[in-house]
Amino acid sequence: MSTPPRPHRRGFLAGLRASFLTGLVVVAPAVLTIWLITTVVEFVDSRVMPLIPRDALQGLLPDRLATLDLVSLPGLGLVIALLFTLLVGWLAKGFIGRSLIQWGEDIVARMPVVRSVYNALKQIAETVFAQSSTSFNRACLVEYPRSGLWAVAFVSTDTKGEIARKLDGDKLLSVFLPTTPNPTSGFLLFVPEKDVIPLDMSIEDAAKLIISAGLVAPDPDRLPQAGKRRRDDNRPGAS
Repeated sequence: MSTPPRPHRRGFLAGLRASFLTGLVVVAPAVLTIWLITTVVEFVDSRVMPLIPRDALQGLLPDRLATLDLVSLPGLGLVIALLFTLLVGWLAKGFIGRSLIQWGEDIVARMPVVRSVYNALKQIAETVFAQSSTSFNRACLVEYPRSGLWAVAFVSTDTKGEIARKLDGDKLLSVFLPTTPNPTSGFLLFVPEKDVIPLDMSIEDAAKLIISAGLVAPDPDRLPQAGKRRRDDNRPGAS
């Protein structure tokens, strides 16, 4: 007859497993972050540095640093790429820069396959790197996919144009309903303003809540004071 395992041994193994998982949660993000940054820096350096004349780059150094090999300096290619991007962005704001960009896009528009790829990538870039003036206004709750079920969403703007004219009646809001765990995909809904419940949490906190499938909720102490007052007013006995 076999002897059953001792309870304290199962408890010991469970403790080891819990400690390992806790350590993994702490170590994995740090290791992956370092790996990702290192990979990006090495990739950019390998693409940018061959384009820079070595003699011209070394000539920028003062005499006391003449022995320093800038070409092999890690991260220099990334710095040059960032400065180049900054320069292009600054030029693109001016009349000459806008004219050159328009001229280049007109040429691309005449290339059937290249045109489709460029327009798709441009639309993605404009969406991802949108200025704050064109980003989401606030997080909210909407009933979806049926009454009684609620989903976290983002209000983008008031509904305008043909949609607003065709759905004449209550004021509508354009609401983006993201999916979990990938919030870059989702659904565009046109919801009556009266059916939208604004949330006090920030856009970033709402995104964390969605990505984590509800596991990472915002700290109540970090919510705006208005939200705290509303919660206090809803407590029993509040005047």
